[in-house]
Amino acid sequence: MKLNHEGIKDRQQWLDKGYSLPEFDREAVKKATMENPFWIHFGAGNIFRAFQANVVQNLLNQGVIDKGLVVAEGYDYEIVEKMNRPHDDYSILVTLKSDGNVEKTVVGSVVESLALDSEDESEYNRLKEIFGKDSLQMASFTITEKGYSLVDGKGTLLPAVEADFKAGPKKPMSYIGKVASLLYSRFEAGEKPIAMVSMDNCSHNGDKLYAAMNAFAEKWVENGLVDKKFRDYVNEKTKVSFPWTMIDKITPRPDASVEEILKKDGVEELEPVITSKNTYVAPFVNAEECEYLVIEDAFPNGRPQLEKGGLMFTDRETVDKVEKMKVCTCLNPLHTTLAVFGCLLGYELISAEMKDDVLKKLVEEIGYVEGLPVVVNPGVLDPKEFIDTVLTVRIPNPFMPDTPQRIATDTSQKLAIRFGETIKAYKASNTLHVSDLKKIPLVFAGWLRYLMGIDDKGNVFTLSPDPLIDLVRPYVENIRLGNTVDTSSLKPILENEKIFGVNLYEVGLADLVCDYFAQMCAGVGAVRKTLEKYV
Repeated sequence: MKLNHEGIKDRQQWLDKGYSLPEFDREAVKKATMENPFWIHFGAGNIFRAFQANVVQNLLNQGVIDKGLVVAEGYDYEIVEKMNRPHDDYSILVTLKSDGNVEKTVVGSVVESLALDSEDESEYNRLKEIFGKDSLQMASFTITEKGYSLVDGKGTLLPAVEADFKAGPKKPMSYIGKVASLLYSRFEAGEKPIAMVSMDNCSHNGDKLYAAMNAFAEKWVENGLVDKKFRDYVNEKTKVSFPWTMIDKITPRPDASVEEILKKDGVEELEPVITSKNTYVAPFVNAEECEYLVIEDAFPNGRPQLEKGGLMFTDRETVDKVEKMKVCTCLNPLHTTLAVFGCLLGYELISAEMKDDVLKKLVEEIGYVEGLPVVVNPGVLDPKEFIDTVLTVRIPNPFMPDTPQRIATDTSQKLAIRFGETIKAYKASNTLHVSDLKKIPLVFAGWLRYLMGIDDKGNVFTLSPDPLIDLVRPYVENIRLGNTVDTSSLKPILENEKIFGVNLYEVGLADLVCDYFAQMCAGVGAVRKTLEKYV
């Protein structure tokens, strides 16, 4: 059983093994797409293959649409060369359900894959051709939040961006510079309308994409490198839109246990590829069953009925409410809580933590008791039902190979949004009191204890990557388990609004955090004892 055009021709052997297959004429869809593409996506990674590509496949199967997807990869061209093309752009989606069932789907909705490589004339000209088509309705992106940044950590322009500002749109080298040049080619083709849709998991993602595109338009106009009207085109919402979106679907990297399932079925050539850029990619992707994609309905060139594939279209204000609901209360804070304490208590799977009564109760209280009172119901999703699904279906899913260590990455960048916004809402409320928050400070204390790099058994462990490690670690690295803790040394961290979203001294939570932290440092097993005492 080979995952390519020839291998899929023997449909029965795939069906006998329980695979769902494309139910449309792929050659006809490919021809129609090549001639009149409607959707190009930048970022050929796991979330795209598990979510957007599968939505389009379902719509093709239902006959709602008659064209597929074009995908462009701009960070790591080897994904296209070593994964997409050898498999004729087919991939396998393995949906890991919380009830133990596994759904296997051969996804064939992607019919063309390209490298966003300005050095490759044929690839780049094809991309320009696509951007010149009347039929193109949207370009979407999953390139990570970092992908939209034009500066480094110090705020200095990235060298490739600086060079592109000066050289213009002919042969840009930066990712965003290349996208801007493609948009310029669409402008030159007659100022054709398009929606530029960031689907990355970051707040107000459309604004980040707009800021990057506008920066290029302004610099190129300023330097006399493009038609002056290009800047107006980028800023004319009836021509180019930058909708906000909220996306949510857990797609961990391809797991060896899933690979074994497919191997036993007889699927060949499943070996993952680790590219020279250290991207880990396989012919299959494993993902949870739950998925949400809420999109601001701003499409200057129209759009197909994607809502029939489960996508939710609404206004910008509602997208913002959904985003805050998820990121500040109903999912991300619970994940961060489990990540911090999972690392301290020796867990290697997030799902296993939900069998720990104390940790389960802790995230329930942070979600339902402390968080839910300040959530604004967005209308398109019910916050309580969302938390119910997170805590009963999503996080406990034993087949999801997600780890506390992965989710603990960049925690210093997450605390302000995931918990600080709730504290601010309590502070602004006439009926709620910051002093009633007892579990969120427990997480802050847990994070400080985590920074020591010593687990609850007294063993050293490796901290997950975090840009502020070198700044915050010195405040705790000399503290020893069992010794008296001078918590005054923690003041520079606790008053840092960039980390917590608020100054914990000013809101009256610093003493509680210090008290919890001191108790967690009392000796081996003190983290568990502290949790049991207060949860």
